[in-house]
Amino acid sequence: MRKYKLKINENVYDVDIMTIEDNVAEVNVNGKKFTVEVDKKIQQSKTPKLVRSVATPSTDIDGVMIKTAPPAAPKGVGFIKSPLPGTIISIHVKVGDKVSVGNKLLTLEAMKMENNINSDKEGVVSSIKVNPRDSVLEGDILIEIGN
Repeated sequence: MRKYKLKINENVYDVDIMTIEDNVAEVNVNGKKFTVEVDKKIQQSKTPKLVRSVATPSTDIDGVMIKTAPPAAPKGVGFIKSPLPGTIISIHVKVGDKVSVGNKLLTLEAMKMENNINSDKEGVVSSIKVNPRDSVLEGDILIEIGN
């Protein structure tokens, strides 16, 4: 609703524009309602629409680093990637350890909080790609799990 104070021939009018639809406006002048037809088309201001492109993590471009394995691939084999940038505080497994889903693999500090990185695969730890106090980025490979 828009409010205006108009002065016409020394007379003061308080005008409230209630609604505008196409070229017809409903107004309130000094407490009386009127329907007014405007001689030109009034264009409503449009809110711009935000258009974003689809974001794809840079680690998913290479076929070796895709998030899901093909159906024929052995289950449990794969990489544990960093979910966010941070610093490795401690590693709770070593090469050759058997891990199952939910086992705590390492602790990552990010934004002054400690985050436990748990296994989402079953298998044997094939290699550990990081050391304590290493800085990692989102999507970096931390641990490789094999059969």
